[in-house]
Amino acid sequence: MTILDGNIVTVAMPAIQSDLGFSGPGLAWVVNAYLIPFGGLLLLVGRLGDLVGRKRMFSAGLAVFTAASVLCGVADSQGVLIAARALQGAGGAMTSAVVLGMLVTLFPEPREQARAIAVFSAVGAAGGALGTFLGGALTQLVNWHWIFLINLPIGIVAWLAAVRVLAPENGAGLGKGADYPGAALVTSALMLTVYVIVGAGDRDGATTALLALLAAALFTGFVLRQARAARPLLRLRLFGSRLLSGANAVQVLMIATMYGFQFIGALYLQRVLGYSELATGTAFLPAPVAIGLLMLVLSARTIGRFGPYRVLLAGLVLITTGMALLSRAPADGSYAADFLPPMLLMAAGFAAAMPALTGLAMSGAREEDGGLASGLFNTTQVVGGSLGLAVLSTLAASHTDDLLGQGTHLLPATAEGYQLAFRVASVIALTALALATATLRTNHQEREEG
Repeated sequence: MTILDGNIVTVAMPAIQSDLGFSGPGLAWVVNAYLIPFGGLLLLVGRLGDLVGRKRMFSAGLAVFTAASVLCGVADSQGVLIAARALQGAGGAMTSAVVLGMLVTLFPEPREQARAIAVFSAVGAAGGALGTFLGGALTQLVNWHWIFLINLPIGIVAWLAAVRVLAPENGAGLGKGADYPGAALVTSALMLTVYVIVGAGDRDGATTALLALLAAALFTGFVLRQARAARPLLRLRLFGSRLLSGANAVQVLMIATMYGFQFIGALYLQRVLGYSELATGTAFLPAPVAIGLLMLVLSARTIGRFGPYRVLLAGLVLITTGMALLSRAPADGSYAADFLPPMLLMAAGFAAAMPALTGLAMSGAREEDGGLASGLFNTTQVVGGSLGLAVLSTLAASHTDDLLGQGTHLLPATAEGYQLAFRVASVIALTALALATATLRTNHQEREEG
């Protein structure tokens, strides 16, 4: 539900703009208002989940997210919608930050844990991919308000299940890690980082560079604070695990590639092949179906047989290959020949890579740091997605504008802009493969020998 909501508004944006009178730059805040608190709060609420109890944080987050979804659904002005989206982002961070830590605690046995992570990854991937379909279907068949109101029954059922099924956790207590100055520094730094990334295309280079330097200064202040604090919010020894650090770095690049594909791919279908909103959403459906089936049926088995390192590399190879093939999609292309085969390759690659990467990242953290490690892993996911969207969409638009200025017709210029974005995305995926090979192989072998 939380992942889906980051994507579901994409196809509905024109309808929201028409109904509430957003300007072009203002419309971007329907997405940014969700992403900034979501990405900025993950690390903080992940640590707080370790301290107050992960079940409490998870249940509270579900309640906040569901209530905010209703506010979004009934919003009749720009201000109400943006404020409600920010509250949604906060609720989404509260649930997402602790869920992986809960999983590894509930399923400590390696094979059971691999299956649980596969199910979790399948649901998350399905939410991300189905967002485009549901956004188009609900907007076209009913209206845009229902892309938010659909969360109400889901949220209620999930909250009741969490209260009844999950065992209570007391947590370590706020007195054992509530570094409030550190919390203010890291939350401000993360929010500013996401803001810099998602709004880069709407600002001049000097302003973006200044904001990036400010974010870096806040991060530096946070690190210095954690090194000296008696009860730090984030134990810096967490980053001493090359497994955890390497897996998070790989995830930034992999998610940048996949989010870029989802966004640029939807634009290619609509603006080059002429698909409607509903047709675009339907065209993406084979991806979540393939991801869900492969994760549920094969993921745990293949990881158990070949190990997460080899499965991760195989998945990244498939993602890189699929993106390279997609970069050849022409202006007169077809869905069956030019879009569907690369999309299925990337879906298979993501189905293999994501559970393996999640397992590697969480295995690098101690049990008492499970919520923090979970929050960190989700934070890099948001940063990677935001970075991919900002970089690839800017490259595509700039190249298209250059070609139009040279006299190229609109359709081929648009297609070539998307081709450039896909080529760059394939290079990003190849970099993720090289980074995984360099940083995770040694650690994986050390774990096996240990």
